[in-house]
Formats: sequence, C-alpha cells, structure tokens
Amino acid sequence: MHRRSEAVTTGVARAPHRSLLKADGITDEEMERPLVAVFNSRNDIIPGHNNLDKIAEAVKAGIYMAGGVPFEISTIGVCDGIAMNHDGMHYSLVSRETIADSLECAVQGHAFDALVCIPNCDKIVPGMLLGALRVNIPTVFVSGGPMLAGKQPGGCGPTTDLNTLFDGAAAVQNGTMTEDELKYYEDTACPTCGSCSGMFTANSMNCLTEALGIALPGNGTVPAVYSERIRLAKHAGMKVMELLERGVCARDIVSEAAIKNAMECDMAFGGSTNTVLHLTAIAREAGHPVTMDDWDAASARTPHLVKLQPSGPRPLTDLYEVGGVPVVIAELDKLGLIDRSAVTCMGTMGEYLDYMAAHCAGADGEVCRTHDNPFSPVGALKVLHGNIAPDGAIVKKSAVDPSMLCHTGPARCFDSEEEACAAINAGKIVAGDVVVIRYEGPKGGPGMREMLTPTSSIVGMGLSKSVALITDGRFSGATKGPAVGHVSPEAAAGGPIALIEEGDSVTVDIEGGALTLNVGDAELERRRAAWTPPTPKHDHGVLAKYAKLVSSADKGAYVS
Repeated sequence: MHRRSEAVTTGVARAPHRSLLKADGITDEEMERPLVAVFNSRNDIIPGHNNLDKIAEAVKAGIYMAGGVPFEISTIGVCDGIAMNHDGMHYSLVSRETIADSLECAVQGHAFDALVCIPNCDKIVPGMLLGALRVNIPTVFVSGGPMLAGKQPGGCGPTTDLNTLFDGAAAVQNGTMTEDELKYYEDTACPTCGSCSGMFTANSMNCLTEALGIALPGNGTVPAVYSERIRLAKHAGMKVMELLERGVCARDIVSEAAIKNAMECDMAFGGSTNTVLHLTAIAREAGHPVTMDDWDAASARTPHLVKLQPSGPRPLTDLYEVGGVPVVIAELDKLGLIDRSAVTCMGTMGEYLDYMAAHCAGADGEVCRTHDNPFSPVGALKVLHGNIAPDGAIVKKSAVDPSMLCHTGPARCFDSEEEACAAINAGKIVAGDVVVIRYEGPKGGPGMREMLTPTSSIVGMGLSKSVALITDGRFSGATKGPAVGHVSPEAAAGGPIALIEEGDSVTVDIEGGALTLNVGDAELERRRAAWTPPTPKHDHGVLAKYAKLVSSADKGAYVS
C-alpha cells in the first residue's frame, strides 16, 4: 500500500517533519501507519454541529482500531437558519468554497493518506465533497445526523420544525397566531442537536452522499441523538482504512454513474432545490458536468416516492424508521434507474443493493411509496425555461398546491429580499400577484441568498395558493409553495429577469415547465438597450472577490 504520508515520515531529510509529529505525541510506531485526516466542522453555534466532537472521537477510534493514525482538523460553517434574512446570508453559499479550499489546503499541505469528512448542514456537505474530489484520496463521509422533530401542544397533530417558526412569525403579523403560541414553538420545534428535521438542504445532501456511495447506509437518516450514530461513525473510520487498502479514491466513487444515481434519488426524495445547485457543482469538480437539461430529463423519468416535510407532513425520522435511503434506491433500481456498476464504499452499487435486499425490508408503501404507486410519476423538482429564464430555473413542484401549477398575474418587482419582505409584511402583496425578487443571484447578491423569509411570509399571510414568487436567488430547503429560484441568467448579468417592470403579466407554468414574461420581443429589446449594470453591493472582502469569480446558478455557482 502506497502511503502519501511517507513524504513527511520517511528518510533522513524528514527528521524535522518527524520531530514536529513527535511534538504532537506521535510515536515511531505510529509513523509507520497511514495518517488519516478527520475533517470536522464542529462549532458551538450550529445545532447540527455542536455534537460533532462525539462523532469525531468515534471516527478516530474506528481509524485507530483499523490501523491508522487520525488527525482532527477543523473548518468553518454557517447556519442558514441563523443567517436568514439579514446580511449574514450573503456569506452562506460563499462558505461552500471556503470549506472546499480549506480541506484542499489542509490535506495536501500535510500529505494525508486518507480522509473522513464530518459535515452536517447546508453548504458544509457540498463544500467538503468539492474539496475531497480535488485531493482525490480514499474518503468516507459521516454526518452528525438530523435532529428529532418537535411536537404540537399535547403531542397531537403534525410534528414541528424550524419552518414552523418562519411560518409562525408571519402568522402572528397576520393575526392568525398569538405571540404565546409562537413562543411555544420557539421553545419546542428544535428539541435536540442535529440538522433541522425535515428534508431540507442539509438532510437532502446527507442522504445524497449515500446515493453517491461515499457514505455508509444510515448517514442521512440516523438521528443525531441515537447511539447508532456513534457506531456508524466508528464504522466510517474503519471503512476508510479498507478503502485505502483497496486503493479506492473519492473520484472512483463520485463517478458519472454515481452522479446519475444521486440525481435519480434527488428527484425521488423531493428534497431541497439547493441540491441541484450543489450536485451540479460537484459533477463539474468530478469531471462529469451536468446541465439543466440533464436535470429536466431526470425529473421526467423518475417517480416521486418520498414526501417529507416541508412537502408533506412527515419528519425525516419517519424515513429512518422504514429503512432510510436504501429503500428508496432499491425502488428506483426496480425501474432500471440505478446504475449498478457505480463503485461505492460498500462495493459496487449492485452488490450493495443485493445485500440490502437480502437483509432489509423493502419500501413500506406509505413513507416510501413503491415504484408502481408513487406520489407522482415524475420527479419532485421541476426545471423551467422561457424568456425570463433562458438558461433555466428550478422549483420544488412537490410542495406546490395543484391550483398553482399554472399561474398568470401582475409582476411586483423588488431589487432585494428586504424590499420584498417589507411589502409582503405590510399587506401590499395581494392574491394573484407574482413577486419578482432580483439582483440576489450569485454575482448580484452576492452569494445568492436563501429566501425562506419571504416565502414563509407569503404562507403566513395565507397567500401560498394565490401568489407566486420568482427570483435569481435561491430557497431554503424548508421553502414550500410556487417559489421558482435559480433564474438564469441572473439580473446582475443582464438576464431577462432584470427587464421585468411593475405590472407586467408573468406566467409561471410549472406543469408545462415555462416561465414567461408576456411582453413582446421588440419591447424587451428596447428595455435591454436601456438597461445598465448595477453598482456592486459589496466592493471589498470575500463577497467582492466571490462576485468576480462565481459562475451562474445553472452551472452550480462554482468558483474558478
């Protein structure tokens, strides 16, 4: 077995390097073993991350049991819930690139032989995946797991989660909820550590690491507070040593076949629209780029099998109770939608599925529908094109009321999220409107802020079945309703969304996959000729640098 770490542990010239390792307490005997990075985003402020010290200790135990020497390394994270609807959200997507860069620097700078990544929330999972693909050494992911859901007063009714608070804040303003009721949810909706309990972005991405084959079964669904999560982390540490012995690296696993499998599972899960942004960037980093047309084709051929919050009433833990991600993959396999040749950390996908079929029950038919009785014969996410979004846009179709699958109304135009929220909360948005929020894309934001507050305000105001929203920004995985994001090209790049004027007729045809400004071509050309690029919102620091380097949303908002 070749060890990259011999570059720092072997030979007379490496005596200084060994001396520094001995300052860490490393023995001569340990220097003859593989050195394994345990890349951890543990911090005190993100609920999904403040238990990661325990996960890391378990991973390190597994590595040591299997003959490796673990070294824990830290990186940053941004909690999207805490960053929501203020200046902090500009930094959320930006952090994905910082995490990828920090992983690359730490792993390459110290010549590690293998890598275990311990993420949990939102941008941390894709950031670590991007970094892992760059360094391309044996890699296994193990997350901190989802939090348990909250409960209604008396324990009856649907479970609660963070989104209950965003919707509730608007309901208080609307007079349909009291502040005392909101306070109850504030105290109970996020009852444990872990990533927020619905199929939001964090849990969507953690489930997709299973579909990619770079995480062990259960990574996306075993609750954060269960001891099973600690055992899973130990097995992840042991598994990475097995991959090192076999010479299986990150790019061997995140192959073209694996990316296709993940796209199919994404459509079946009905998770966050952010997964389209992240998987597109991951596919590019892996050398197997995908387009919005590829996503559209995946949606057209893949049934929607799982309907968890916010698309449905169930928390993510319900999927755990019926077998987790493997049962979803197995149902898709019955339709021939899974590439069995894909390499995973458990062997080939075919070997993995055969093992699961022999040892696990199949889909229960309720939490995970069977392939012949889906919630919908097509995927939960839908790509839209049209003269507003020539390069595409995305919507979580599964979370849209059927009455809003095609909607035409007057445009209500806002050049920032704050302007839109002020208008919604002041009652200036009425039934029939199409809210347009622009200059919030990757460059224009900069940072492509999530728009959970305006979408939750629309829900809280009782307008989710009569008002649509389109933006060149993006949405939290908790968003529901006719909310179309990732409109490309973005306004700051001169995209047609910048040319919409107050009162213009706009058609959002989700069923037909079209996003149309009902204005003649000649008028649009006149407006285009008069348009001038906006002054950048940030002229210094990481946001200014990001705005200069970032690509459009349809290409994954990657930085190169």
